[in-house]
Amino acid sequence: MMTSNPNRMPSHAVITIFMCGDVMTGRGIDQVLPCPGNPAIHEPYVRDARRYVELAESANGPIPKPVDFAHIWGDALDILKQMAPDVRIINLETSITTSDDYWKGKGINYRMNPRNIPSLTAAGIDICSLANNHVLDWGYGGLLDTMRILKENRIKSAGAGRNLSEAAAPAVMDVAGKGRVIVFSFGSGTSGIPLKWGAGANAAGVNLLPDLSVKTVRAINAGILGWKRPGDIVVASIHWGGNWGYAISREETEFAHNLIDHGGVDVVHGHSSHHAKGIEVCHGKPVIYGCGDFINDYEGIGGNEQFRGDLGLMYFVQMNPQAGTLISLRMKPTRMKRFSVNRASNTDALWLMDMLNWEGKRFGTKVDMEEDTTLLLRWR
Repeated sequence: MMTSNPNRMPSHAVITIFMCGDVMTGRGIDQVLPCPGNPAIHEPYVRDARRYVELAESANGPIPKPVDFAHIWGDALDILKQMAPDVRIINLETSITTSDDYWKGKGINYRMNPRNIPSLTAAGIDICSLANNHVLDWGYGGLLDTMRILKENRIKSAGAGRNLSEAAAPAVMDVAGKGRVIVFSFGSGTSGIPLKWGAGANAAGVNLLPDLSVKTVRAINAGILGWKRPGDIVVASIHWGGNWGYAISREETEFAHNLIDHGGVDVVHGHSSHHAKGIEVCHGKPVIYGCGDFINDYEGIGGNEQFRGDLGLMYFVQMNPQAGTLISLRMKPTRMKRFSVNRASNTDALWLMDMLNWEGKRFGTKVDMEEDTTLLLRWR
């Protein structure tokens, strides 16, 4: 086992990227923020989003309402300040809109009132990945609202657009004196994205992968070649796979490897699973197969407790922009409670460490715990 030494490069030359999994600021979360939207939802058993607030309170105690915009990030804000990443990336699984044109028959529809957008800017989010199975929950109007509101608030997005060209285009962040981080966002039908949501030549939608084949990788590489230049770090942010379970298919690992070997990708940022999954380092480049949920309103909802979906990880990926390789990957364990991110207890951090070590066996990775419960990845 090994982990590269950050001191091999001057700290001012290293690019640090913060990544997390699903950030779901709709439904119950939206209802406790300062500007709650229409609580009407269209689920088989729940018709009012405030019901999710009641469930959370029954599990962990009262949530003073309204909370301030920073509340949902909780301890994560201090951690972000401490780690000082150059770029902050999330998968935003919520439509930001007042549209009532919900996608009929889908079952679950997330939306956040646009006036609650400070809940994202409070954490200094730079880029939102949008190629997921909730961004069109409130129709094409809701999608266009989401993109417009993010842009108005200087948050870049990738993975959705008014047409395929726009949906396939990356978000680009200049990191002064270091290089650029280029984020391409992709969605797979395996995550539950309806096929109708795929963007077309003249149709709005998400950047939907046709499959995970070598042919698809070649097409992705052609797009990356048009953007990548020396010193750039290319991130493939992929919404794929089911919500529960640690299984990672051979098709997914081969796709990740091909993206790195033949697609020009330096970091694979996977999400969709409601809990963290195994991590691999392929030819010096990190593959996070499933980041897990980070912010949601699932407190008090029973089922699948064995996966500890209340626990999360803040991933801090340090990359060498000249070589495009991983220097270090540190993870800060968290727990969602009362609709706020809290530092995980030592016991919970140990649980995450054990899980990552078990799941990392097949990939030749393991994690060690530092004194402050930070988890440090080691790899062969």
